[in-house]
Amino acid sequence: MTVRIVYQDCIAFLSELPAGSVDVIATDPAYSGMNQHMMFGTGRIVGDYQSPGNERWFQEFHDDPDTYRRFLRQCQRVLRDGGHVYVMFDSFSLLSLGGLVREFFDVKNVIVWDKVKLGMGHYFRRRHELIVFATKGRRKLSRRDIPDVWRFRRIHPPRYPTQKPVELFSAMLAGSVEPGAVVCDPFVGSGSSAIAALQRGCSFLGCDVSAEAVEFASRRVAAYQATGSDPAQPCSARVDGEAYSWLDASALPCAGVPSTKAY
Repeated sequence: MTVRIVYQDCIAFLSELPAGSVDVIATDPAYSGMNQHMMFGTGRIVGDYQSPGNERWFQEFHDDPDTYRRFLRQCQRVLRDGGHVYVMFDSFSLLSLGGLVREFFDVKNVIVWDKVKLGMGHYFRRRHELIVFATKGRRKLSRRDIPDVWRFRRIHPPRYPTQKPVELFSAMLAGSVEPGAVVCDPFVGSGSSAIAALQRGCSFLGCDVSAEAVEFASRRVAAYQATGSDPAQPCSARVDGEAYSWLDASALPCAGVPSTKAY
C-alpha cells in the first residue's frame, strides 16, 4: 500500500494524474457557499472567519459553477471505468452545485450522515450532512446491505477543523473497494479518508491547499502506519446499539477521551 499526500490545488493535482488511474474518489470539499451566504456571528466556524490574522480556519474551495465543473471534469478523467465517486455536501452546496454532478457521472443516491449530536444552525440546528454517490459506468456496489443513513458521532473536540470520523469514509469504501484499489481525496483535510483507505488495504492519493492540513494528515498517516493506531481519533465514532454488520472494517479501539491538544 502506498500513500501520497501533497500540498497542491485540487484541480492541478488531479490534472497531473493519469487517466483512469483511480478506483474511488471520496472527498469532503471545503465549500465557501454556505459561509458566504449565511453569517451567524463571529464564532469559530461561521462569521468573519476569513479576516486577516484569523488562524482558526482554512482556505476554502471557491465553488462557483465553472470552477466546480472543472473539478468534476478532472474527477471523471482520472476515475477508471466502473469507478465510484462520493462527494460530501452541506445543505446549501447541495442545492447550488449538486445537480452539476449529473453532467459527469451517473448519480445513484444521496446518503445522509447523521452526526447524532446537534451542531450549529439557524432555522433548525444542523445534525446531518449529505453525500452524493455516483458512478462512472455501471459497476454496482459489492454489498447489498448498506443503508443510506449512516449514524456516526461527529468528532468533538476535533484535532483539526471539520475533522470527519474515519468510519464515515470507511462506509463510503465498504461497497466500492477491494484490497489493492486506489482511493483519491483531493481535499484531504485531516486525513481521515487516508486512514480509512489504509484500513481496507488500499493505496491513497490526496492533496490539500493548506500546508497545515498536509503536515497534519502526513504525520497522522505515518503514525498509523508505524503503530496501527490513529492518534487523531483514538475512539470509535460508532453509536452504541447501532447495527454495523455492513461496515466490515474493524472498530477503532477507544484509548480514552480525545484531547484538543495536537498529538
